[in-house]
Amino acid sequence: MAEPLKNLLHPGVVTAIADQLDRNAGGFDRKTFLALAGDGLEALELMQRSLQIRDALVASLPQPFAEAAAILAASLPQNAAAGISGWALLPVSQYIALRGLDDFDISLSLLRALTPHFTAEFGIRVFIDRDQERALATIRSWTGDANHHVRRLASEGTRPRLPWAMRLPKLVRDPQPILPILTALLDDPEDYVRRSVANSLNDIAKDHPDQVAAFVAKHIDDASPERRQLLRHASRTLLKQGHAAALSNFGFAAPSGIDAHLSLDRSEIVLGESLGLRLTISHRAKTSQKMMIDYAVHHRKANGTTAPKVFKWTSATLEPGATISIEKRHAIRPITTRRYHPGAHRVVILVNGEEAAGVDFELSVAD
Repeated sequence: MAEPLKNLLHPGVVTAIADQLDRNAGGFDRKTFLALAGDGLEALELMQRSLQIRDALVASLPQPFAEAAAILAASLPQNAAAGISGWALLPVSQYIALRGLDDFDISLSLLRALTPHFTAEFGIRVFIDRDQERALATIRSWTGDANHHVRRLASEGTRPRLPWAMRLPKLVRDPQPILPILTALLDDPEDYVRRSVANSLNDIAKDHPDQVAAFVAKHIDDASPERRQLLRHASRTLLKQGHAAALSNFGFAAPSGIDAHLSLDRSEIVLGESLGLRLTISHRAKTSQKMMIDYAVHHRKANGTTAPKVFKWTSATLEPGATISIEKRHAIRPITTRRYHPGAHRVVILVNGEEAAGVDFELSVAD
């Protein structure tokens, strides 16, 4: 069995933090820190442990934030023999977010120094929320940093809808201020950074689909394979939704002159089983056609209506007169994010975002 995530912050980590701070701080209250941070720690979950350690830092570090920040900076690996690193820096990042809002420049500098040893993407968001213009002015300068972790912080920390983190409502409403950051990192040499840029653009696409499609169109001409892969990943939500401009960016025009036939290996299925799908597409047009082939399962809801969930399948280029046949299996199994209801369901084939064929099936759900 995998080790519980909460054990990433254990009593040994608390002692290690205290040891490092003790070496670099005359004003650090080690006794108070150990007592507060370790009190019932093992009964808590991961984030509860982190917040308890954060609060212990508040109680034991000097109250002037500048003094505390200097101690924390001196305790990072590049300045200390071992240094505080890894998950031990999660409560440190939270401490900076809590105590450093009135010391903007010091806090952002400390988060920049921290991020090569553990991501600061969560801690930095409160500063963006507090004073977006000021924070982004500093963060933009990080796109040219020699350290790829710092460059990634510039894109990941500014994501409007970063999972497990506070949203940035101003950037959700208007992402324009972070587009220069993302543009500067489009051709970053590190895939780690480029994937973050793609994820940020995909976040934006959920609220501003046309804007992201236009951004991709602007930057895809003569793109390197790496940039093209980034832009494709950034467009993944739009492509699944069949957004016409996004599909056009990658050469998927509205389909014409095709005949599609879908069959299932059964018309009735019990929850937990799988369906066999067989699709045949014939191309009657006079020119070759690039096709993105997806399928959607229209799941029945409690009120009797259905809602589609799109799944990726494949892509192909069909020459005039060509026919392809492809098969796959789709499992209808319980998952935590969906409740299944018995009755009529439907599988629909999407070619370049448009419905090309569909078949109904009945789902039974055991009591």
